[in-house]
This record gives sequence, structure tokens and C-alpha cells, in this order.
Amino acid sequence: MAEINLLSSLPKSKRSITERKEAKTEDHIKISRMYGKEYFDGDREYGYGGYKYDGRWVSVAKDMKKHYGLNEGDKILDVGCAKGFLVKDFFDLGLHSSGIDISKYAIDNSLLEIRDKLTIGSAEKLPFADNTFDAVVSINTIHNLDRDKCKKAINEMQRVSKNKEKLFIQVDSYLNEEQKKIFESWVLTARFYGYPKEWLELFKECDYEGDWNWTIIN
Repeated sequence: MAEINLLSSLPKSKRSITERKEAKTEDHIKISRMYGKEYFDGDREYGYGGYKYDGRWVSVAKDMKKHYGLNEGDKILDVGCAKGFLVKDFFDLGLHSSGIDISKYAIDNSLLEIRDKLTIGSAEKLPFADNTFDAVVSINTIHNLDRDKCKKAINEMQRVSKNKEKLFIQVDSYLNEEQKKIFESWVLTARFYGYPKEWLELFKECDYEGDWNWTIIN
């Protein structure tokens, strides 16, 4: 169980914090939390501003496969997979990859080659048997749940994993008051967030044995 950045190879996202802060309304938050077309492929003020495969997750998939010592044919689950880009990259590395996401729009508009590996469903009630996967990852997803549901999601990830140490969770956080203000100006979908110590307290309550990292907006 350790803090580790397995997304270090990703290019830094371009964000206009000021524009988001000035444009954001309660309607923006409400629409974004529907996780539909507007969130993924609508205007930037509602979310991604166009979510398309560009290969940026390939290096992340390679780093995760290496870090967790996964071999060809091992099973890995991406909780909150969106359109399944990371699922595709795991699959291309020879892993039996699966993904789950609450967004019907994302699954319906996923890459055709891996669509049959994706499931519409909730992180807090994973439709998989105990000890199904050799590794389970969740990137920038469970913070979109309230605290109690975050706990359920973490416990579900542990339940479906064969090895409780081969888990990785990345969530929104901040290290100081300035970063907190920037985060609050930008955030649309997160429901539970806080300083690292608050997340670590939650992990402890769940007896979480996997790895973690923070998404910090600055």
C-alpha cells in the first residue's frame, strides 16, 4: 500500500480555470453529472469538450502492467472506464481487460473493438464474482460518489480482486488552500473530496491495501 504516480507519462491537460469559474452554474454541474453527450463531447464548460482516443493511455497501461507484474492473459478491471480507452490499451498488451462505467452514452460511444468488454453499471455494486480480477484500477471516478458510496466502491474493488495489493485508486485532492480554491473553481462532478489525510482516513476505514495517487489541479 503506497502512494505512487502511475499516470506520470500522461500529457498535462490544458485548463482555463478562470473561464470555467466564470461560466460554471448549478445547471452546468447538474448536466455534467448526467455523464451524457454534453459531459464527454459537448462544450468544455460541461466536461471534457470532446473525449476521443489518441493513444495517450498506452504508456499508462504499460506502466501499470509492469508495476503489478501482470502477465499475458491476466484479468484487469477499470472502474469508471468511460469510453474504454485504457481497457483497449490493456487488451492490446495481452491482458483480459474489462471496464465498467455508469454512463450509457460513454459505453454506447466506446471503441467498437472493445465494446463487448464494457459494462454499464455502478462502482458501488460491481456485477462480478469475488476474486475475479488479477488487478483493479479506478482513475478519477470514485470521488464522484458521496463518502458512504465511496466506501462501498472501494470495498467492491477489493471484493472482486484476487490480490488486495494489486489495486490502484486515483482521486481529486489538494495540498494547500490555494490548490483547494483552484479545485473548487474547476470541479463539476466530484461529490466527496478533501486533503490527502481525509482520503487516507477513508482508505483506513475500508482496510484498503492497494496503491493510490492524487489528481491535483494547478
